[in-house]
Amino acid sequence: MKKSVAIIAYSLLATAAFAGDQDDRQTLNLSEAQRGHVLKEMRALLSGTQNILAALSKDDMAAVARHARPLGTNMAHKAEDHDHLKDVLPKEFMRLGMSLHQDFDQIASDAESKKDPKLTLRQLSDSMSKCTACHESYQIRKVTKSLDSGHRKH
Repeated sequence: MKKSVAIIAYSLLATAAFAGDQDDRQTLNLSEAQRGHVLKEMRALLSGTQNILAALSKDDMAAVARHARPLGTNMAHKAEDHDHLKDVLPKEFMRLGMSLHQDFDQIASDAESKKDPKLTLRQLSDSMSKCTACHESYQIRKVTKSLDSGHRKH
């Protein structure tokens, strides 16, 4: 179990090691409020994932479900109309996000009913691949208006 947790942590660190490479990701230009909302949700997903891993290391499947449930589709539905995000974010970005939230619903449900830590680790690994795909595809920039020209700049 601890070996699986270490492998997931190593994978996350290995992905970060490539940050110095040329950045060919699609730029998402968001207002400060939109950017803040997306980043807050991502931090909640990361924190929740860490909590799930900690619960798995103790074989505490009730805690796994408790930490996974708030990351599910209820979290996504709260954000749907926030600052018109669904109107400005690419459909693939939205699809990946919704799929990730559905994964956490399934993780919570299976943690309660099946109580199988290895299943949860597999599910979490599959979910994290969606996070990786999204972070490999997109970067978020805040759009500001120039005081003298009114044009957008990045």
